[in-house]
Amino acid sequence: MTEKIRVMLVDDHDMVRKGLKAYLATEESIEWVGEASSGNEAVRIFAALNPEIILMDLIMEDGDGIEATKQILTQDPSKKIIILTSFYDDEQVFPAIEAGAMSYLLKTASSDEIIETIYKAHRGKTVIDGKVAQKLVSGMHRNRPFDQLTTREKEVLQLIAEGKSNAEIADLLFIGIKTVKTHVSSIFSKLEVADRTQAAIYAFQNHLFTKHN
Repeated sequence: MTEKIRVMLVDDHDMVRKGLKAYLATEESIEWVGEASSGNEAVRIFAALNPEIILMDLIMEDGDGIEATKQILTQDPSKKIIILTSFYDDEQVFPAIEAGAMSYLLKTASSDEIIETIYKAHRGKTVIDGKVAQKLVSGMHRNRPFDQLTTREKEVLQLIAEGKSNAEIADLLFIGIKTVKTHVSSIFSKLEVADRTQAAIYAFQNHLFTKHN
């Protein structure tokens, strides 16, 4: 007989816990091993319950799901945590993924979708709700260092990549040499590079500009 997937739920709403427990009980391959009504309670009892998969809410009064996810995975990295929440703003999505959650579902997901996500987590596969995936993609683009540069700084970076000196950049852009130095310093800081060579390499490696012969 195939060993059942041991599942635990962490949610501060009693009706949510009862509803999911009843539904999961219909799945022969899943064993409901227990529940917790807060993040702190989950951290205290998960080891004794020994679930393989934890369905984790995020916003709870006694310890949030993000912190609970961090603590549980610190103690036992083998646990697979599926976020199941109503929230998908930046303050929840990015920290939850960074904390190590395997999947991220919204409570608008159907029972069948939750079951399928549990099976996929058991196989080591990630499921991200479509709205959450859009957040992650937009966040990745927004957080790229290059996108933090102003239009003028991008112009200066391109000229740096072309090998221009500060004096040459000042002449080409009709700005003062001190202004160029300020832009260059800001570019180094935002791209986290140490010098002009590293800035140029960053530009070419990220296909930001085409090198002119």
